[in-house]
Amino acid sequence: MNKLRILVADDHEVVRAGVRSILQNEPDCDICAEAVTGRQVVTLAQQLKPDVVVLDITMPELNGLEAARQILEAAPDARLLFLSMHESEELVREILDIGAHGYILKSDAGRELAVAMRALRRGETFFTSRVAQIALRSHLHKHHGGRTESVTNGTLTPREREVLQLIAEGKSNKEAALALNISVMTVETHRANIMHKLGAHSIAELVHYAVRNKIIVP
Repeated sequence: MNKLRILVADDHEVVRAGVRSILQNEPDCDICAEAVTGRQVVTLAQQLKPDVVVLDITMPELNGLEAARQILEAAPDARLLFLSMHESEELVREILDIGAHGYILKSDAGRELAVAMRALRRGETFFTSRVAQIALRSHLHKHHGGRTESVTNGTLTPREREVLQLIAEGKSNKEAALALNISVMTVETHRANIMHKLGAHSIAELVHYAVRNKIIVP
């Protein structure tokens, strides 16, 4: 049986080391690469076409949610397993909408990460129990006429969300343009559109929005 080729993305070395420590005892798992930013994990997924991508939600340059969308476009057969400290209902809905195959809380990784890998190998999904409960509540709420709202309001385009994260991280228009390989004028246009859509009047308000919706970590 071929080993699962796993790409791990987290900006904290201690987390990546923990994942390595857990999976090194699994004979059918092989960590093929590691990434520390959202953009790096997308690039590596495009190049390596891993079987599984383990990623955090909050990462620099490109958050895990946006990275996941781009990974599934570049490597549609990859299975996405989120490993995060966040467990809000909004985030659970978001990762389900993206098409993630699993979600484990970092506090549960020691006892559940290897189990999740076996489930993904079998073609199943794996959600840690607390996240599964949130997902069920969300499903029941939605099907009983409850009004839901995505973590990013659903108003921003994927490119606008990328620009928002870079701005919230303190990047200048020029730095954001270089990171996204677009013109400074285009960044300025996106920035104006973002502020208009969110009703924001300052960078501080954009940063607050990004923090509140787990796009960046303060």
